[in-house]
Amino acid sequence: MGSLVWFTLLGFLTINSCAGRPHPCKSPPLLQGSLSMIGQSEDFQAIAKFNYDALEQRIHFGEFGYYQNKTFHVDALLLYKEGVMYKINRHNKTCTRKELKSSFHPLKVPHNATLLGQVVLGSMSHHGESLLVNSWAGEIPEHKAKYLLTFTKLGCIPVSCLYNSPKTGGITISFFNNIVGIVDPNVFIPPPYCTTATLEEGSNDFFSIF
Repeated sequence: MGSLVWFTLLGFLTINSCAGRPHPCKSPPLLQGSLSMIGQSEDFQAIAKFNYDALEQRIHFGEFGYYQNKTFHVDALLLYKEGVMYKINRHNKTCTRKELKSSFHPLKVPHNATLLGQVVLGSMSHHGESLLVNSWAGEIPEHKAKYLLTFTKLGCIPVSCLYNSPKTGGITISFFNNIVGIVDPNVFIPPPYCTTATLEEGSNDFFSIF
């Protein structure tokens, strides 16, 4: 958290005067790529490939990670319209099917977020060495959470997210290798052996995957 605040305070070379004041934006409805996630305690680390469909409100994750000296692998499918989350083991052809009671939250900058600044990542010395991004901060009172978001100016593609709440602690997420669109829509279709799995009740949400 401290290093990110330092970056926010000292690294922002604000260029709003020449580019116009940024406004909250929403990412493309179809997006895929990769992300890395690190917990504040540093005993949790994960790298995942994701597929994101805001039109049908569904997300697929394929990840591996490290938690408390153990490695883990997760293949998860969240279908918000159906209220179901699948955790899939394709090697053993087994599946758990759980209630998904949380609401779908699209990738976007909340309308009440505060603009921290607009900066250039990389170098401004030569063409192609830089990326123009906007960073925003805000709070989610119902979760007692705070966030710091960075999205590209063009396209509103997510770059990073710092999220902190009593439930999750501090989590840093970095996005990379993003592609607008979905190459294989079949990633959102659960295998046949999942549809017959018993539905487990509970208050599962996005963070319960990890």
